[in-house]
Amino acid sequence: MPPIQDHPLRYHLANELHARPFPAMQSPSTVIYLAVKQPKEAVHRDRSLDLAHLVALLDRHGAPHPQPGATHHAAQLGRYALKWEQHTEFVSYTLYGDGVSVRAFDPADFDVFPADWLEQAPGQRVTSLMIRVEPRPDDGQIKTSLQDWFVPESLAVAEVLDDSAVMAGDFRIDSAGHMRFALFANAGTGSQRIGRIVQRLCEIETYRAMSMLGFSRARGLTPNIGVLDTYLSEMMAEMTSDTVPAEQTLTQLLQVSAQLEAMAAQSAFRFGATGAYEALVNQRVSLLRESRHGGFQMFSEFMLRRYEPAMRTVKSTEKRIATLADRARRGGELLRTRVDVERSAQNQALLASMDRRADLALRLQHTVEGLSVVAISYYAVSLAGYLAYPLTALLGVSKGMMTAMITLPVVALVWLAVQRVKKKLH
Repeated sequence: MPPIQDHPLRYHLANELHARPFPAMQSPSTVIYLAVKQPKEAVHRDRSLDLAHLVALLDRHGAPHPQPGATHHAAQLGRYALKWEQHTEFVSYTLYGDGVSVRAFDPADFDVFPADWLEQAPGQRVTSLMIRVEPRPDDGQIKTSLQDWFVPESLAVAEVLDDSAVMAGDFRIDSAGHMRFALFANAGTGSQRIGRIVQRLCEIETYRAMSMLGFSRARGLTPNIGVLDTYLSEMMAEMTSDTVPAEQTLTQLLQVSAQLEAMAAQSAFRFGATGAYEALVNQRVSLLRESRHGGFQMFSEFMLRRYEPAMRTVKSTEKRIATLADRARRGGELLRTRVDVERSAQNQALLASMDRRADLALRLQHTVEGLSVVAISYYAVSLAGYLAYPLTALLGVSKGMMTAMITLPVVALVWLAVQRVKKKLH
């Protein structure tokens, strides 16, 4: 019996489940993270440029190249381990190494990415992080460090993964252009668990930044939506009166509807992606299994207060565009019905006018036919008279009497001839 055949994608798809493992990190460690996105048409970008930029970084350290068409790669760059991932809209670089600098969140740590290499990036920075992983000290020392490193007003702190570590960050960009996060790991927390927490932090911040692009789009559309809303309301009011012709209002309404449809089409992908990124942010936060530490707000609370309103704005804007488009569509249907009714009335009036004209034309035709019979009879009687005049001497009648005798027969023959021609034409 021949062996069963495997689907050609079976192994590839199975291996994809294990292609992006969590990095293993010790405590203390320094993590440098960078996400790059092309400003326009990022989904349809030339992905070979992403690989070329990665290869340029690998060549500086003599590290092996990725496979052609790869979407993820791991390599060792000096004292740092590199994890590179290519996503739908962006590319991420995660560098992590043992030990921490004397100065917390030292901007010099980011110099592992060469300045000239950063300038050649095929895109723009979406976010960059510096994560400081330290052994967990007592709560008093943690509080002192947090006060020195972060802005208290927006600081979020939580004990995560069943109190395996304390995670903290203020989601603010520092003077060097990076966001800062701190992770205080318990002595018994393994390297794999530390790596998972760090990975979650990077994902939370990256997806948060990507979803905020939808908020920016929504805020940019708000003024135009307000103008179209007012204009649409005015046209709806015009529909209830006869001050403006229905066809003119319909033309204006179709223009507004076209603008709304174009606006919806241009923002559909960004709003859809924002919803997906928001779901990922909330999912990653929930996976951390937070518990409160020292009376600080947790990450979930920070997201609820600072992040959720922005996402509600995006959803509201998307819904508002759809609502306006529906209003314009319904208004257009009503106006088209009104225009059709008015045109039907006009057509009925036109048909009645045409009937009257046809009746007049028929009467005129009958008059013309009568006149034609008279005219033709006149000439026919004249011709017949010329033919009959030689018989006047023979019959002993005058020319006038002869003309009178032939007039009725000639007229009758002419009338019959006209009727026969008319019958053949019909």
